Amino acid sequence: MIDKPTPKGYKEEDYPPVPTGLNKFFRTFWPWQMIRFVVLNLKVMKIVIGGHS
Repeated sequence: MIDKPTPKGYKEEDYPPVPTGLNKFFRTFWPWQMIRFVVLNLKVMKIVIGGHS
């Protein structure tokens, strides 16, 4: 009979990181989300306009 190794418990590195309170705040704070939305759109427009010249 072949001995199978017994499974070990999961290590701390195997679990996903838990967001901090500040991360949760910025993910749900709609004024911050609007600022990030505008910044992202400006970056995309810069790429699109640059490609058409």
